[in-house]
Amino acid sequence: MDHHVPRAVTSALLSRRVDVITAAEDAATEIDDSRLLDRATALGRVLFSQDTDLLVAATRRQRDGVSFGDVIFAHQLRVSVAGCISDLELIAKAGNQPDFVNRVVFLPL
Repeated sequence: MDHHVPRAVTSALLSRRVDVITAAEDAATEIDDSRLLDRATALGRVLFSQDTDLLVAATRRQRDGVSFGDVIFAHQLRVSVAGCISDLELIAKAGNQPDFVNRVVFLPL
């Protein structure tokens, strides 16, 4: 989870037994978006964000052919917290690690 994500999303996913790590838990709240993408990729993690700058960084990597773990993006005004939780749980429980490479997924699904 990017540090822009409300704690309620993380807490709800953890209560539903979704394996989640936050940027804060990984001591990654102060690193730039490119390094955050690198870190998530190195950990084999999908990165959920509501930060448009991170969306731009992921799109740039797609354009340039630079590999990264998926980014899931939700605009703060276009999806509710409950909607984010539901969609993220579905993605986490239905997907497999090889599915999560070089894509940007937009919520709501």
